[in-house]
Amino acid sequence: MGIQLHEKLLLTGAAGGLGQALRQRLKANCKVLRLSDRVDFGAAGAGEEVVLADLADAAAVDVMVRGVQAIVHLGGVSVEGPFGPILQANILGLYNLYEAARKHGVKRVVFASSNHVTGFYRQSETITVDAPPRPDGLYGVSKAFGEDLSRFYFDRYGIETACVRIGSSFPEPKDRRMLATWLSFDDLHRLITACLSTPVLGHSIVFGMSDNAVTWWDNSGARHIGFAPQDSSDIFREAVYARTSAPDLTDPAVQFQGGAFVKAGPFAD
Repeated sequence: MGIQLHEKLLLTGAAGGLGQALRQRLKANCKVLRLSDRVDFGAAGAGEEVVLADLADAAAVDVMVRGVQAIVHLGGVSVEGPFGPILQANILGLYNLYEAARKHGVKRVVFASSNHVTGFYRQSETITVDAPPRPDGLYGVSKAFGEDLSRFYFDRYGIETACVRIGSSFPEPKDRRMLATWLSFDDLHRLITACLSTPVLGHSIVFGMSDNAVTWWDNSGARHIGFAPQDSSDIFREAVYARTSAPDLTDPAVQFQGGAFVKAGPFAD
């Protein structure tokens, strides 16, 4: 499933749920996989390096990035919450990452953006990759910032980035909303492989979803990436309906694509 184009590939957020799911899969994409997170997650295995780094620490991020040819950036705060940690990890931390990439000549980044960049579109709408951001919280705002920052580093410095607006990547859909947003771990790897290997990436936005029958997102504007999902939430539909109640159509979490994120907070730092 992998295409090995890079000698050394960096995976940030390696201790997180998606990082753990991708750790073995991404070894097919490189000779050496460098893994990083802010917390100790164990020793390196065969074909691996481990570099611990807090994204808010520019010097540590510089060391983390040195010597790699491409970056899969999953690191940072991945849920809605107080602004302080989001600011440090997702805004300052992303700036540190792109500055290190610029200094060390890294020319391709796969940035884990989020469906929460567009969470305030309604579930009755289908949007394209060109739809303007409508973040559903401070987390979504930070990811919208990341998309803009990566655009700047492409326009100014030629660093190609795929902003992957990840839906809901779990072993299987947990609820009815995820029937539309689900992204299997294998499809996530297929998507990252496509982003790393497409001949000309430029600055691209692509929705991270499997081949679900129900969807709010149109990826036709990202066809040049070459992502072809092979899994689908449809095989889980009957079981999801059986264990969940009918949606309350007056609930904002049902009305908007961001689900419960549209109601989260406010939070105190």
